[in-house]
Amino acid sequence: MPGKTARIAEINDRMSASDFWNDSERARGVMDELRKLKATVAPLQKMVSGGDDLQVLMEFAQEDDSGESDAELKATAEKLAGEIDAVELQTTMSKPEDACAAYVTVQAGEGGTDSADWAQMLVRMYARWGERRGFKVEEVDISHAEEAGIRNATLLITGDYAYGYLKGETGNHRLIRISPFDSAGRRHTSFAGVDVVPEVNEDVEIEINWEKDVKEDKYRSGGAGGQHVNKTESAIRLTHIPTGVVAACQNERSQHQNRALARKMLTAKLYQMEIDKRDAAVAARRGEKSKIGFGGQTVRNYVLYPDQFVKDVRSGKKAGNPHVVLDGDLDGFLEAYLRWTLTEQTVAADELE
Repeated sequence: MPGKTARIAEINDRMSASDFWNDSERARGVMDELRKLKATVAPLQKMVSGGDDLQVLMEFAQEDDSGESDAELKATAEKLAGEIDAVELQTTMSKPEDACAAYVTVQAGEGGTDSADWAQMLVRMYARWGERRGFKVEEVDISHAEEAGIRNATLLITGDYAYGYLKGETGNHRLIRISPFDSAGRRHTSFAGVDVVPEVNEDVEIEINWEKDVKEDKYRSGGAGGQHVNKTESAIRLTHIPTGVVAACQNERSQHQNRALARKMLTAKLYQMEIDKRDAAVAARRGEKSKIGFGGQTVRNYVLYPDQFVKDVRSGKKAGNPHVVLDGDLDGFLEAYLRWTLTEQTVAADELE
């Protein structure tokens, strides 16, 4: 906290300089850093203040025989416990990329139309979650399925710690329900893969040879049809040949804009691969099996028939109303996963000792 407090003071001094806004882009970056620093330091300062108040109340309670101080002490302790809990959750998002916006890609798995429909349900779930939090949600790319639903889609969700909250969503999501596409009314199991990567800042250095290592394909943007269909090949798909990583964008009218955004997304995906390698190396040192990347292990089950519940495979978090979850009420699962990672880190540290 002292280091962050000193940095806040340093930025405030810089902002008072007459030439601070001469470079508007750089100034916005500094302001963004200041906002994030304050968001981190404020709850810490509140905890320190709460600890001081608790100490005073303890002294009052020892001298007060009426019991009134005891009640105030208990209320203050409970409030402080909640603040500590919130800060503990924040520590799970301490890596630089956690504060970034997030690209969320959903891809239909095996299961035909049911899986395509399930993929579209997941896209809506993440969009609704972002809207609930007041985040900006943009559709970057989408490929519609033949009958219903989507083959794949990518959303850009922009807001404080969007990636930090969503990073645990990567993996397979399984839906069990009576299929609306089965005339016999049978139960079907559908899968969709989710991949979450951070939107990287301009200063992140990832070496990409755009001329030799990246294949560019141009195509027409898809859509519902009619007058809004793009009749020019403005959509861009980039394939990183050494890794096979693909990034596509079609939401902009301009080919130039789509190319710029696709390049940014490709850079983000390659950056995520570097993060995964780092995490895999750490897991290997701990002797753990690590399955990282798009469409990995099943992370959550959504059951609509015969029972109704959603259960996370890792944290064990369970909710009895899947429709509320599918409408974007995801915070309980996201926070449960982050707390689960804290437990896993503690167990790993104990094993190393």
